[in-house]
Amino acid sequence: MAESSKNTTATVIPGMRYKDAPEAIKWLCKAFGFKEHLVVPNEDGTIAHAQLTFGNGMIMVGSVRDDELHHKPPSDLGGYNSQIPYIIVKDIDKHYNRALKA
Repeated sequence: MAESSKNTTATVIPGMRYKDAPEAIKWLCKAFGFKEHLVVPNEDGTIAHAQLTFGNGMIMVGSVRDDELHHKPPSDLGGYNSQIPYIIVKDIDKHYNRALKA
């Protein structure tokens, strides 16, 4: 098990699917300061699985796919969101300005 996985105090790790997961990963890192811990690309350039860390927490990211798990983004569900992850930061103004620049 990776050291950052051992040191996390998070007991819930949200997973999110994106139509363009490679770009979403870049944006999440640039806009909010997530760090790529693990990225597993598929042969077609989509993302099979990715782990992004932030402080002592983590999110999992992957590409949308049409399979038995039925992972779909809000845009495929009439724009409705079914989950909202909350992230605690030390300096909200700094993160807000960083996100605006991304």
